Amino acid sequence: MSTESRVLAGRYRVGELIGRGGMAKVYRGQDLTLGREVAIKILDPELAKDTAFRTRFRLEAQAASRMSHPSIVRVYDAGDPSNTDSSSDDPPYIVMELISGTLLKDIIASGPVPVEDAVRYTDGILEALDYSHRAGVVHRDIKPGNVMVTDKGQVKVMDFGIARAVSDSSSTVAETTQIIGTAAYFSPEQAKGEPVDARADLYSTGVVLYELLTGRQPFRGESPVAVAYQHVSETPLPPTEVNEDAPGALDPVVLRALAKDPYQRYPDAAHFRAALDSAASGHAPSRKELGALTSELYGPSPRQAQETARSLRQLSTDTTMARTQSGPPVAWIWAGVALLAVLLASVLFWVWTISMRPPEVPTTSRVVPNLVNVSSERAQSDLSDLDLTTKLVVETSTDITEGNVIRTDPEAGETVSEGDTVTLYVSSGVETSTVPQLEGMSLTDAKKALTAAGLELGTVIQRNDKSIAADTVISASEQEADEVAPGTVVNLVVASGKVTLTDLAGWTLAAATTNLESLGLTATPVESADCPATDPPTVVSMSVAPGDVPIGSPVELRYCTGE
Repeated sequence: MSTESRVLAGRYRVGELIGRGGMAKVYRGQDLTLGREVAIKILDPELAKDTAFRTRFRLEAQAASRMSHPSIVRVYDAGDPSNTDSSSDDPPYIVMELISGTLLKDIIASGPVPVEDAVRYTDGILEALDYSHRAGVVHRDIKPGNVMVTDKGQVKVMDFGIARAVSDSSSTVAETTQIIGTAAYFSPEQAKGEPVDARADLYSTGVVLYELLTGRQPFRGESPVAVAYQHVSETPLPPTEVNEDAPGALDPVVLRALAKDPYQRYPDAAHFRAALDSAASGHAPSRKELGALTSELYGPSPRQAQETARSLRQLSTDTTMARTQSGPPVAWIWAGVALLAVLLASVLFWVWTISMRPPEVPTTSRVVPNLVNVSSERAQSDLSDLDLTTKLVVETSTDITEGNVIRTDPEAGETVSEGDTVTLYVSSGVETSTVPQLEGMSLTDAKKALTAAGLELGTVIQRNDKSIAADTVISASEQEADEVAPGTVVNLVVASGKVTLTDLAGWTLAAATTNLESLGLTATPVESADCPATDPPTVVSMSVAPGDVPIGSPVELRYCTGE
């Protein structure tokens, strides 16, 4: 039997081919039970050979089916023929809302889009991500090929949950990019194979916005590894340097979204949307302001230097890597020359100062030596040789190694008398705070624990979980018992106390009741004699609108009993 005449699960008739991607083919289909047109995505047989992948794919697709939002392509159902028929070789499939429109990648193919459209498309993506992230679902593969613009201009994001199933089955960057199709929209943490959260989606959205404004991605190379290398280590050019017609006010928004460090990006999709809307009607930053932002986001730091060094060791073995950015600016070279000149002038001044010192110093006078960053033992010995006594005072320091001298009182170069006391301020190392236990605590108690530890509460992300009480901390951005700098911002994920209710109209009463109970909701069947009965009974309406509802909420399921 041909693919086009196949009926899946005895319910979904597969029709003509309407789309093709790296992971699957999409067919127009018919839901024979509900009598509606649908889109059916059938996974590539080669990709579906892994049994573990099939299981992950089915679970992720089912999780995506619980989301109901105007900017997200609805997933109605997901199935795996091998679960019901062990002899079946058919790959898994998902049944989705059938959308009439144009893929965003086809819109971009002709070049930069008008600014108003670029902002509108990006805002639609962020609206979908804001909803999905609050529901605890990270997309992981935001790109123009997964965004549809309907004939009415509405943005629809597709393939929620699929990227996670793919990435969990892939061990390397090269393997993952081969499956998903491109590394051009990867976040640096995805390129390095590290765990990702919602901020990876915001980075990918920043890449899409960059491409909408300029007609090209910020990083391009001859291979996925070459592009991944640039995501990790290269500084992107502001969109206005690629397309002079792009609005300068959006440069800071794009650069912030493309920050290498997830903590320097927008904390969530809502903040990204707010910045986008504000910049769309705002003024362009000056070259100095833009330079300061670039330095802040992409300037070297010890943490970034370590990560970049590790990433370069991982990626530099690929001979296909190609740079798309220019070398160091000429301004850096002149800055180096100026620094050398200042150092030379300082040395000459020091020599001149020595030459002007009086040749005779009274035998009872002593000059305090420069003991900064010298070990306290050696400093005490040197002062003892000068017949000076010492006093030790311990202080914390972020710059001086533990046990070394931070400063002296009197300061170096001052004259003192024999037998005087010199106070040595000795470093006890960097002051740190210990991250307290936060998981399982109420949000109020977690705030108190952070304050008591000298830490700051950052972004609080709500996540739906039927098994956890509202305002209970699920996870934190810092690990318990880790030593961090005082004042470190700790972001929390807390239970919303809600679950996402989908539209159950058209479901059988039994299936709808089971679905509500699995969400921790109370199903209350209500007979309606105003419409003819069906066998089996079918839900015609609910007392609660689809969306996020409190756990334990009662939901009336109205079904027909008339003649």
